[in-house]
Amino acid sequence: MTSPVSITAGTGRDGVAAARRLAGWLGLAATPTFAIMAVLTAMIGSGPEDMLCAAGHGSVLGGMVPMYLLMSAFHSAAWLRLIAERLPSE
Repeated sequence: MTSPVSITAGTGRDGVAAARRLAGWLGLAATPTFAIMAVLTAMIGSGPEDMLCAAGHGSVLGGMVPMYLLMSAFHSAAWLRLIAERLPSE
């Protein structure tokens, strides 16, 4: 019987490349996912669960919608990198 270490050891560079591609796709998926979550949370409305996540009552940054928007903005680096790679170089 072979150990899991010996099975995965043969993947080498292919495994690393696949992991990097997967990480890239996950990075691209984060921004629209959080943006959709912000829109859905704003449309459905806030409930008692939203109050649990609020940083402070009456705060502009309190609640789930601003949190999802901030998370979407912070994860937008993958999209900006993709756009920059597609632009023609001068």
